[in-house]
Parts: sequence; C-alpha cells; structure tokens
Amino acid sequence: MEEIDRQIMGLLADDGRMSFTDLAKETGLSVSAVHQRVRRLQKRGVIKGFTAVLDHERIGLPMTAFVSIKPIDPSAPDDAPERLTHLSAIEACHSVAGDESYILKVRVGSPNELEELLQKIRAAANVATRTTVVLSTPWEGRRPQL
Repeated sequence: MEEIDRQIMGLLADDGRMSFTDLAKETGLSVSAVHQRVRRLQKRGVIKGFTAVLDHERIGLPMTAFVSIKPIDPSAPDDAPERLTHLSAIEACHSVAGDESYILKVRVGSPNELEELLQKIRAAANVATRTTVVLSTPWEGRRPQL
C-alpha cells in the first residue's frame, strides 16, 4: 500500500466527513486523484464505510457493559452470534480465546435494561454470562497505526 493511501486513510479515520477538496489540500493531490484513490480503497474493502460517532448519553444509552458468554452445553453448535443478531443493544460481538467463547459490547439505558438484556441473551443463545459494567471511558475508537 502506498504512503499516500495511508495518509488518506488516516485523514478519513480522523474525520470521515472530510471533503475530497480538503483531502486534496492535505495530500497535495488533485481532487480527482483523491476521489479515485478513495474509491479504489473502498472497492478493495480497505475502507468499509463511513459512520457517525454518537454521544450515547445524549441518545439515552449511558450504560456500557461487556458481557462474556459461553455455552451451557459445550457440545451445542457454535451459533451464538447468529442467535443474538436480533438484539440491537449488542453493539459488537468478538470471538475470543479463553474460558468464554464471545465477548459482547452492549449499550443500554439503565441497570434494569441490562438485566433484561442479559435474560434475553441467555435465553436466545443458551449461554452463561459474566458481565463487566463500564464506569467511564477515557478514550475509545483510536485510529490504527498506519
């Protein structure tokens, strides 16, 4: 990957709404060259999309937790991610090594909502859960070293 592509990715990682004009100014390329490079990065799957960063407190989801899950029956199919996709409070599902099979990142409005979500997770996927509630998030979503 060319250094100029890494520079474009870094700029977009910092500000996904940066215009092609501003990208061109920052990189020293023409607007059309930047546009072509961004399109090529998208087609190759390097840039998967652009998203808004939400303030979860302001949208009524101030509570974040990590929920580790493992199957109650170890011989059961490993299909927990598919069984849990309908639960919109689950923001991320990570397959992990260790005692648990997956770690889920969830966002809810209150401890009661977390308790209800845990019940839904257990019932839907037939898993045991272990929950860690986030007290604060000093930083999140750091851009990778490019």
